[in-house]
Amino acid sequence: MAIIVTSIFFIIIGLTLGGGGLWLVTLGGSVFYLFAGLMFLITAGLLLMRKAVALWVYAVLVVAALAWAIWEVGFDWWQLGPRGGMIILLGLWLLTPWIRRPLGLRSPTGITYAANPWPLAVPVILAILVALYSMTTDPHDLAGELPKDTVAANPAFGGSVPDGEWHQYGRTPFGQRYSPLDQITAENVSTLKEAWRYQTGDVKRPEDISETTYQVTPLKVKDTLYLCTPHNWAIALDAKTGKEKWKYDANSGMNPDRQHQTCRGVTYYADPAVAAGQPCAERVYLPTSDARLIALDAADGKVCTSFADQGVLHLETGMRYNPAGYYYSTSPPVAVAGKIIVGGAVNDNYSTEEQSGVIRAFDINTGALIWNWDSGNPDVTTPLADGQTYTTNSPNSWSVFSVDEALGMVYIPLGNQVPDQLGIGRSDNVEKFSSSIVALDIATGQLRWVRQTVHHDLWDMDVPAQPALIDLTKQDGTVVPALVGPTKQGDLYVLDRRSGEPIIPVKEVPAPGGAITGDHTSPTQPISDLTFSPEPLKEKDMWGVSLFDQLACRIDFHRYHYEGRYTPPSLKGTIVYPGNFGTFNWGSVAVDPERQIMFGMPTYLAFTSRLVPAADIPPRGQDEKGSEQGLNRNDGAPYGVFMGPFLGLLQIPCQAPPWGYVAGVDLRTGKIAYMHKNGTVRDMTPLPLPFKVGVPGIGGPMLTKGGVAFLGAAVDNYLRAYDVTNGRELWQARLPAGGQATPMTYTADDNKQYVVMVAGGHGSVGTTPGDYVIAYTLP
Repeated sequence: MAIIVTSIFFIIIGLTLGGGGLWLVTLGGSVFYLFAGLMFLITAGLLLMRKAVALWVYAVLVVAALAWAIWEVGFDWWQLGPRGGMIILLGLWLLTPWIRRPLGLRSPTGITYAANPWPLAVPVILAILVALYSMTTDPHDLAGELPKDTVAANPAFGGSVPDGEWHQYGRTPFGQRYSPLDQITAENVSTLKEAWRYQTGDVKRPEDISETTYQVTPLKVKDTLYLCTPHNWAIALDAKTGKEKWKYDANSGMNPDRQHQTCRGVTYYADPAVAAGQPCAERVYLPTSDARLIALDAADGKVCTSFADQGVLHLETGMRYNPAGYYYSTSPPVAVAGKIIVGGAVNDNYSTEEQSGVIRAFDINTGALIWNWDSGNPDVTTPLADGQTYTTNSPNSWSVFSVDEALGMVYIPLGNQVPDQLGIGRSDNVEKFSSSIVALDIATGQLRWVRQTVHHDLWDMDVPAQPALIDLTKQDGTVVPALVGPTKQGDLYVLDRRSGEPIIPVKEVPAPGGAITGDHTSPTQPISDLTFSPEPLKEKDMWGVSLFDQLACRIDFHRYHYEGRYTPPSLKGTIVYPGNFGTFNWGSVAVDPERQIMFGMPTYLAFTSRLVPAADIPPRGQDEKGSEQGLNRNDGAPYGVFMGPFLGLLQIPCQAPPWGYVAGVDLRTGKIAYMHKNGTVRDMTPLPLPFKVGVPGIGGPMLTKGGVAFLGAAVDNYLRAYDVTNGRELWQARLPAGGQATPMTYTADDNKQYVVMVAGGHGSVGTTPGDYVIAYTLP
């Protein structure tokens, strides 16, 4: 009976692998799956005939599979396992008495001798030994150390923020995400304990869109933490105890057309003209998902009615088109020189008639418009007159700005014009400013310089991250005011922030062509010498938990259009790698201005995009909710686009892990010192398996003078601490929800250093939702 059941099982496997393998061969792919399918069928036939040679045939398959797997991927366990796991397990089954005994000989005296196991046992044992050896190696690990010496004894942090406080999204206007606190060190961080936990009460709702996310980094000023929630509540907490001081609900409502429901932070401002203790002497500015900016009294959360329209600035003013839910501010504006400077997010790929990407500076006390910089009309920055409108659909900035008040510049990461995947009919200004970093004059809004990171962007490669500003000491001792700009495609632009000229060289390299009729591609694209851009995908990089889903991914790989980075969108479907998720995203990187090093979290996750003719796009459904994944309609354009991660049959990435790392860079040399896999699949699988494969992440890191980097972000629910010198994990704390935010640190009046992490989950990556604010300190 075991022989019959096994034979039928082998026939099913053989037909599946053989059929799929034949399809793969016709696409120009590997012949192994076709070969394996035939070997399973031959083995099944010999088993049915009770022939001992079945074990020899299967042994040939084991040897061939082992040789093929090592030839393709070396001794990488996570790639060897799917290639050989099923084959080895079935080989062990064939070695059992239930199979070997019917295949053996029966003597004249009636004694049955089981078939000789060794022809199959030897290659199976060899394969197991190779598997065990591969578990001891990590071909993806880059070990090394960053320099420990202090380069700048008195570095510029940007702004006069006390060491124990955190006044802006990146702590100071420089956006370094670096704290000069050193109470927590690499030696004692393993003893960190939870100090307090607060729940906001703002939880994900059934009617929420999928992109409901909790990405906030709290501010700490004096004895208070200030933060916001996804549905635009502003909250003040006691920094030592986590007790709530006040809460304000902006009542921004629910709108299924919003693509994002989030808040990354609030903005703090102290008015020097108002005596301390007076109403609104200190303010918190709350951006909302219905396009408002609300001024609140930092002391009690009451609205400061002297600002704008009874305390509310309406950001939709000046827009020619204003569909509800298409425009909002997800990131905190910057406060500088009596101004509050704000951008806005637009819904990607909804319509060609969306709001402008204008950047505006308002009087921080009154809300009066001081200047506006519209990338569609970049030379005119005087306030827009009544009755006029900004350029429709000009490139926008949805992330966080950085400021150098001494140089008089604000640094803006700009996105792409929507539709992201269609470049037909773009203006000269769009071609110049799309997907770039621009420096604007704080006083006038006039353009000081622009550095484009993608030409004629067809891949949604917005510059997503706040630039980090640092004064770099060159090898000859000269000091250059620098800017570090992370990009989705993995390039790190290290620029002279006075001029935008590269400090680390940037070169132009040839790029693929073949855009759709009516569009074009840029013949070259820029790439920095400091880059985390991955090698182009190959068929052997396709992955799965078994031969079957790996085969399906290989077939899909050949069916898509792919010629490496910047393969243009197509009607056939295109692989986008690095994907829209980005090698780096809004979490940016952290830089240490004293040691002049950088810590980041490069992520690798391929996406696909497929253009859909407008005539083939179905009418909108009544319960349709906003999302960047799936069908993006591009109303008014000749094509929509269907996009999302490149996933296999089991909804896991088609590309092999690792999908996420932590990495350290010496900014003075531009060299990557280390890269280590980051995160486990514990929260990606039905079983809580703590396998450290290196998982995707979205969020940002934070560095301290104590030599410790803190990072949540990964799709397993942990906050982790790392030795910033070598990148090795030192401590982890299990979070009750996804930690897709950036941690911060401060001291309270008990002189203890606290580390705070917000854990609320991220809708698009599927982590556990929640509403937690958690503080840790040394015992």
